[in-house]
Amino acid sequence: MFIAGFTGVLGRLIELDPVVLVLHRMTWAAALMALFLALRKEMRHFRFKDLARMGGVGVLLCLHWIFFYASIKASNVSIGVVCFSLVGFFTALLEPIINRHRFSVREFLFSILTVCGVYLIFHFDTRYRLGIALGIVSSALYALFAIANQHVGKHYEAKNMLFWEMVGGIVVLSVILPVYNALLPVGKFLPTGMDYPYMAFMVVVCTIGLCLLQIIVLQKIDAFTVNLTYNLEPVHSIILAMLIFQEYHELNFSFVLGIALIIVSVLLQTWSKVRVKNPA
Repeated sequence: MFIAGFTGVLGRLIELDPVVLVLHRMTWAAALMALFLALRKEMRHFRFKDLARMGGVGVLLCLHWIFFYASIKASNVSIGVVCFSLVGFFTALLEPIINRHRFSVREFLFSILTVCGVYLIFHFDTRYRLGIALGIVSSALYALFAIANQHVGKHYEAKNMLFWEMVGGIVVLSVILPVYNALLPVGKFLPTGMDYPYMAFMVVVCTIGLCLLQIIVLQKIDAFTVNLTYNLEPVHSIILAMLIFQEYHELNFSFVLGIALIIVSVLLQTWSKVRVKNPA
C-alpha cells in the first residue's frame, strides 16, 4: 500500500499521454524482467493456453492503469486515488459471482462505508466529473484484475507470471495505440527530461516490486482483503500531492470526513478478519 501511494504522483509528474505512459511502463518492466529471468535461468516455457491466461490478466492491469492515469490527468491526484478506494466495493460485488461462492453481507457493508466516503469527497466539487468517471472505471477494472490474478496466480510462479502479464499488455497496447493516436493525438511518444528518472522509479519499485509482492500476497489471502487494504493508498497519495502539487487548496471538511470513513472501513475489515482467525 505504501509503495502504491507513489504511483498517482508519478503519473501526474510524467508528461506523457496515459496510453503511451502505460506502454512505456509495461515495456520497461518486461525488458527488465526478461533480463532478470534470463540471467538467473528461470525463464519457463508455457503452452499457448497458459500464455493467453497470464497475458489476459495483464490486459486487465494495463486497462486499469490507463483509466487510472487518465483520471489523474483529467482532475488531480487526490481525485484519482480516492476513486481507487471503490475497488473494495467492486470486489465485494464481483468476487462472489466470478468465484461462485457465498455473497458476504458484511464485506458489502464495509465497502458501502467506502462508497459513502467517496460520495462525501466528490460532493464538494463538480469540476472533476470526467476524472471521477474515469477513476470509477479504473477501480472496477482493478477489482477484476485482482480476482483474475488470484485465480490464475495459483498455477504459476510469480516472476514468470509478471513477465507474461506485461507482454500481454504490450501486445494489446501496440494494437490500440495507432487507432487511439488517430482519434486523440498523443503529442509525444518518448519521455523527456525528468520523465526518465520518474519512469525508472515507477517501473522498478511501483511495477516490478509491487506486482511481485501482490502476486505473492494473493496466494496467501483473499482478493477482497487485499483490495480493501489498498483503500489506505489515497491517504498516502493525498499527503504527497499536498506537498508536491499544493492540492490542499482544493480540499475541505467534506473531503477530510470522506477520507475518515474510508479509513474506518479498512479498520473494521481488519478487525473482522482478525476476530474470525482468532476467536475469543
